[in-house]
Amino acid sequence: MEWVDEWDWNAVEQEQERSLTGALIVQEGAKLYGRPITLSSNGGAWFTLARVRELEALASVPGAVHLLTLPTGAQHYVTWNRVAGPAVQARAVHRTVNPDPDWLHELTLRLVTVAPPQ
Repeated sequence: MEWVDEWDWNAVEQEQERSLTGALIVQEGAKLYGRPITLSSNGGAWFTLARVRELEALASVPGAVHLLTLPTGAQHYVTWNRVAGPAVQARAVHRTVNPDPDWLHELTLRLVTVAPPQ
C-alpha cells in the first residue's frame, strides 16, 4: 500500500500574528505526534472481503493504539484517523450483489500517529 500523504506533513507548527506596532510575531514548535498516515492500495494491491472485515473490527475499538511497521522498517504508534473520513474504506474491484469472503477490494486506511501506550 502507498502512504499517499507522506509528504503533506510539516513537523514544525507555526503561528504568525501582528503586534500593535505592526511587528510580525512568529512562534514555532516541533509537533510530537499527529502525523496522518493514509495508506491506499491505489490499484496496486487488493484485499479480500474477509480482510476488510478484520480491519473494520480493529477500527471499531475506541482508543485502540497499534504499532504500524512500514515496508521501509519505520515504525509508528497509530490510532484511526476518524476525522479524515472513514477509518477503513473499501471498494470492490468488481461489483457483485452477494460477495463471498474472497471477493477482492481496493482499500484505504486512515491512521494518525500518537504517543506510545504507557
